Amino acid sequence: MKMRNRLTSMAFAVLCLPGVPVASAIAADLPPLSRSLTRQAPKPAPMLKLKDLDGQPYDLAQFKGKVVLINFWATWCPPCRREMPSMERLSQTLKGEAFSVLAVDVGENADTIETFTGQLDTVPTFPILLDTRSRTMQAWKVAGLPTTFLVDKQGRIVASAIGGREFDHPEIIRAIRELLEK
Repeated sequence: MKMRNRLTSMAFAVLCLPGVPVASAIAADLPPLSRSLTRQAPKPAPMLKLKDLDGQPYDLAQFKGKVVLINFWATWCPPCRREMPSMERLSQTLKGEAFSVLAVDVGENADTIETFTGQLDTVPTFPILLDTRSRTMQAWKVAGLPTTFLVDKQGRIVASAIGGREFDHPEIIRAIRELLEK
């Protein structure tokens, strides 16, 4: 685990050259981010109880009555890094509504995540939760990163996506607003 964290940090350091914005360094030669989520028949969301970067506990149950976008990601994952700014823009666009974003980092420590987020043009204001042993990822049956789930006000998964997304795209915002109106 320590070796992987060191390798991740070294790879990230190479990408973060002075004077080169993170988004530019990681976006080179990559396909565009997708702009939709796949709707599915509602099913109860698995338990999600994790701590954030400051050690504060979060429980998905405390978000009942809200629409929640849950994104499983890691700093070493190029599409994960690319979609982070759009997740922050989405969070800001829907600020004050019954909506929350939870970013679940898989297998990394707080220092690695803080190094990454410190390089972003805008540091995320939504909670970043730590799944250091990947147990929550397994419970949610995440097969690849990034994977995103949209949970309705009743705590049911109603949409999902595997791969990078442009979260502030009008199609995704429209899907979330439809759930907010229900």
